[in-house]
Parts: sequence; structure tokens; C-alpha cells
Amino acid sequence: MASGSGPVSALWTEINRCGQNGDFTRALKAVNKILHENKDDVTALCCKIVCLIQNGGFKEALNVMNTHTKSLSSDMIGFEKAYCEYRLNRVEHALKTLQGIPEQTDKLKELERYDECRAVYKDLIRNSQDDYEEERKTNLSAVLAAQSTWENTSPEDLGLPESSYELCYNAACCLIGQGQLSHAMQKLQKAEELCRKSLADDSDVTEEDVEAELAIIHSQMAYVMQLQGRTEDALQLYNQVIKLKPSDVGLLAVTANNIITINKDQNVFDSKKKVKLTSAEGVEHKLAKKQLQAIELNKALLAMYTNQADQCKKLLASLQAQSPGHPRPVLIQVAQLCREKQHNKAIELLQRFSDQHPESASGIKLTMAQLYLTQACDILKSIEEFQYKPGMISALVTMYTNEEDIDSAIDVFTQAIQYYQSEQPGSAIHLSLVREAANYKLKYGRKKEATSDLEQLWKRNTNDVHTLAQLISAYSLVDQDKAKALSKHLPSPDTMSFNVDVDELENSHGATYIRKKAAKVFGNITIFNLFIFLCSGKLPKNYDPKSTPDPERWLPMRERSYYRGKKKGKKKEQVGRGTQGATSGGSAELDASKSASSPPTSPQPGSGTGTATSNAVPPRQQKPAAAGAARKKAPTKKKKGGKGGW
Repeated sequence: MASGSGPVSALWTEINRCGQNGDFTRALKAVNKILHENKDDVTALCCKIVCLIQNGGFKEALNVMNTHTKSLSSDMIGFEKAYCEYRLNRVEHALKTLQGIPEQTDKLKELERYDECRAVYKDLIRNSQDDYEEERKTNLSAVLAAQSTWENTSPEDLGLPESSYELCYNAACCLIGQGQLSHAMQKLQKAEELCRKSLADDSDVTEEDVEAELAIIHSQMAYVMQLQGRTEDALQLYNQVIKLKPSDVGLLAVTANNIITINKDQNVFDSKKKVKLTSAEGVEHKLAKKQLQAIELNKALLAMYTNQADQCKKLLASLQAQSPGHPRPVLIQVAQLCREKQHNKAIELLQRFSDQHPESASGIKLTMAQLYLTQACDILKSIEEFQYKPGMISALVTMYTNEEDIDSAIDVFTQAIQYYQSEQPGSAIHLSLVREAANYKLKYGRKKEATSDLEQLWKRNTNDVHTLAQLISAYSLVDQDKAKALSKHLPSPDTMSFNVDVDELENSHGATYIRKKAAKVFGNITIFNLFIFLCSGKLPKNYDPKSTPDPERWLPMRERSYYRGKKKGKKKEQVGRGTQGATSGGSAELDASKSASSPPTSPQPGSGTGTATSNAVPPRQQKPAAAGAARKKAPTKKKKGGKGGW
């Protein structure tokens, strides 16, 4: 430690105390005061670099190192410089810095490439004896998760423990990469439980701190749900994470990106808000290259959906420059050309890419076949002789539906209906087309468009209750007043009453078993009572064949003409017996605690359980958290690999 007396000595004491407490923001202020007196104090410069790294200021730390190269040699701060470059995603620079350090220590080995990392960590765990064994195991599990996801490999079972939530989380990421989603969800739930337990012992940790720490686990749970097709559950959990506003910009970016992939071409306004989170400052330093590519691809898709053609082309050009052999930018460009009705140009682009990159030719040629199918539709439509034949209409609708081009299929119906409206109005084929068009629009959620067809059909036959019901259902979502007005044309309940001969039913053998259903009243018959009678198959014990059956026996007791209500005062003599206010044997029936169970508690988030960004590459080091001035942070382990794990 630098020598000094008086104020400088007091500052060093302050730095030492803050360092032990993890308050690096306050320590940095004291260091700056020392450097103000002596700007070349080597010890103070090293302390400043450490404080900046602990607070996440990797750029500022690099600036200090590059500014004081004469005072700070590579053997003094080589590791710190390489670490800063690594955290800023400058991997090649970090490797070059490491190679320039003469003495290769254990800590330098921990910043090598992924493909070498596993062997290095296994060697370190086997041969080193220090306090960082758990951290190295966590980082090794993160390497395995990265290989499982990005390299599509099945990592060997190294027998790593799952004693911490970071290790358990990384094991879940490994399983996601292998496609074992249900097992991965169980691991994530275990990681959540371990995280809560590890933080429960610290009295300084608030519930907000716990939720912030769990945010990455919950986002990963949502990702698993999304892969399982449970998009509604996934969307709800993703939005819970977004509302927490976590400080990790990488976590926010991936969560927002995955919401955009669920929205697709719907809810575009929400996607436009979420896409801003994917462009936050520092995101490029937090995510892997493939994650950043996925985010840029989804930005291009969103630009296409929002008719921002120039922005879409700009993003795709940048992606193609970075990865010339990647097929997805080309496929999005082809989709944009198809939206502009430039199918020939799209096919030429696909053919050129297929020739240049034969390794991707199979998928590209399938897309070309789909485009040729689109051209086939155009050719079929150009045959005027058969343009409005039922077979041609059916073929075109089927082909467009298979291409998920619902608008074009509806256009085929519309043009055909207009033709027959003009040439053969009211004919069987005309009305049949109107009926099929209405059913097709209802099937694909175009209720507003279906109303005109249904009205046309109903006006031709106002006794068609089925069409009227469809029309009311369609209007109920687009025009409720119109739906109410049309509902007046529905038949009354009396016209729908069953004409049932009760005597004939009584004399028949009936069914031996009919499932009981809820009571529904049509006219004067309660269906529930009728089914009970049919189920019994036997006459009552006190049945007298000579007596006349009660004609009102089908009605509930309260609705019968001779019902006078229950007589009162029968139990009057029981009042006063026993203790004051007691009732005769009815207390158990009135005790709600004995008859009703407590409602089920709500499950914890994630307890059950475009291109979504794969969430399975955990960083191998924990992001150093800036020490807050207002409240005390939860104690954190150095270099743990459970934060930001995609």
C-alpha cells in the first residue's frame, strides 16, 4: 500500500474499509482524491481499475489502463485488461492481451476460448486448492450449457453437483439445449427454491431483491413454456420480468425479444415498445454473437411487418455482411420481395444464394418450391375459361390457405361471388359460394367480413335459424346493438318446446342408463327430472295403478298450484332447551369451517409450469454489482455463472 500520512493515510484507511464492505463506489471517490494529489500513484491506479471493474465500468477501466501505460505494465494489469475486453465482447483482443503476458497463472487460464474452456476448467478443478472451487464448477457448467446450445452437442456427465442455484440453473440450460424441456423446467423450479433459501437467511435482503435475483430464472422458465407452445403462460411471465425493470440490460433485451417473437405480426404497438429494450446501451457487451444476430433478425421482421421496407433492407444488409452464408437474412429479404409482389426477383435471389452456399441449398429450394406454388396460383387465375368454375375456386382457396395467405383466398371468393351475382343471381352455385365464403371467414376470425355474406343468406330465407345464429354471433363482436336487434328474430321458447307424450314415456321401458345432465327447462319440461325418471327404470314403491297420477308432478314443488309453503312453528318447543342461543343439532351444518375448505393459493411465477433468442448460454462470471449508497446489497460470490444465462 502506498505510504502517506495525514489526510492521505486516512483515505487509504477508508479505501481498505470500503473494499472489505464491498462499497466500491465510495472507495472510488477516495481513490480519486489520492490521484488528484499524485496522478501517477501506481497503487491508487490499480485500486481505481478494480473499483471500476467491480462497478461494471469496463470501458472506463480500459481508458485508465491505456492512459497510464508507462506506469502500469502488462504483467501488473494484464489480467484486468483482458477481463475488461472479454466483458466488452472483444474476445480476440482479450486473447491477444493474454498471449502477451509472460507468466500464465491460473486466473489467466480462465479467460480462454469455449472449445478449450472445458479442458482448462477440469484441470483447474483437479489441481488447484483455493476458495474458488465452487465458482469454477459453476463456470464449467456454464461452458457445458453453451456447448449444448450453440454447438448442438450432448456434453458428457461430469458429475457436477447442484448444490447452488447457479449450478442448478446451468444444468437446466444444458437440458434446454438437448430439448429435454420438462426436465429443464423441474431444474429451474429447483433453482428458484435454492435461490429463495440462500437469500432468506440474509435479513438485509428485501423481497424486491429476491425477485430481482429470480428474474433470470423466471425468464428462462417463460422461454421453456414458449418452446412447449404455452405462449399465454410464457407471455405473462415475460411481462412480469419486464415490470421488475432489472438492471441487467442483457436480461431485458432477451426477454423483450422473446415477447416480440410471440407477438409476431400482431400487437405491433407493443412490439415497437419492446424493441427499444433490445437496443439499450451495453447490450452488445452482454450477449453472445448468436443472440445478437437473432435480435437483429427479429428487428428486420418487425420492420417488414410494419411496412418499413428501407429499414428492413438496411438491417438485412448489415446481417448479410456479418454472416454471408447465413440463410435467414436472405429468406426475410425474399419475404419482403413477395410482399412487394416481386416473385421472380425473389426466386432469382434464392437461386443465386443456393448456388453460392450449397450447404443451405435444401432449405432454400423448399422456399423456391413455395414461390413456384404462388406462381402456379397466378397462372391458374389467368385461365379465364375456368376462372370461376367451382373446381378452380376450390383449388385456389386450398393452395392459398396452405400458404397461409388468407387474404388472397378471400379475394378468390369475393371475385367469384361478384361474378355469379352479376351472371346468375340467386342460383344454387351463387348461394353455395356465399355460404362457403361466410364459413371460411368465420373459421379464420374474419367475423366482420362474414356479416355481409350471412345477412345476404338470411334475407333470402328468414326461417334459417342456423344462419341467423351465426350472424348474431358474428355481430356480437363487432356491433352489439345490431346483434341485439337481430336476436329479436330468434324463435320464442314456446316454439322450441318439445311435444312429449308423458303417458307414452311412462309406459315405455326406457333406457337402462342415461348420463345425468344439468337442469335445462324447455317449455314445461325440466330435462333433468326427465332423465332421472328414465334412469330409474322402476316405478315408485307406493305406486297405485288405480290412482290418477298428479298432472303437475313434472313441476317443481314451489310451482304447483296447491303448494302453500312450509308450515311454521313445528319446532317451537325446541327453543330454550340447552344453553342460551343453542340449536338442536344444527351447529355442525352451520359451521363453515367444517364444510368449506380454504381456497387454493396462487402458484409462484413459473412454478408450473420470429426466432426466440435461445436462453441457454449463462455467462461464466457474475456481473459485479455497483454498491448502493442507500441500502446494503446481498452478499455475492465472485465469478458465479448463474446471471444472465442465455
